[in-house]
Amino acid sequence: MATFNRAAQMYQKNAVQTASPAKLTLMLYDGAVKFTNIAIEAIEAGDIEKAHNNIVKAQNIIVEFRSTLDMKYPVAKDFDVVYDYIYRRLVEANMKKDKDILVEALKHIKTMRDTWREVMKLNNVS
Repeated sequence: MATFNRAAQMYQKNAVQTASPAKLTLMLYDGAVKFTNIAIEAIEAGDIEKAHNNIVKAQNIIVEFRSTLDMKYPVAKDFDVVYDYIYRRLVEANMKKDKDILVEALKHIKTMRDTWREVMKLNNVS
């Protein structure tokens, strides 16, 4: 099992190192979705620490998205507003360990991810 885990880690590291910036962005969105889903499941199971750790991972991804916005483009301000809202909802969900708030945040993260995926597709970017 250790060999399989090591191989999986190497594959994942290689995938990140060779991905285009557009693909890395999609991978980050997928990560935020994954961590938010794990946090929802952890809240349902009463595992507060696991919920907290995964919400923080999703928050960190949103912070990364905000920090890389190029504000010289008007659309960046719109993205910043959305990211700020998602971040604040994640913080609130974490403080309250509120599944419903997480579900709402997840919906917004998925919308952003799906929009990004469509932009990639329309521009033939992989």
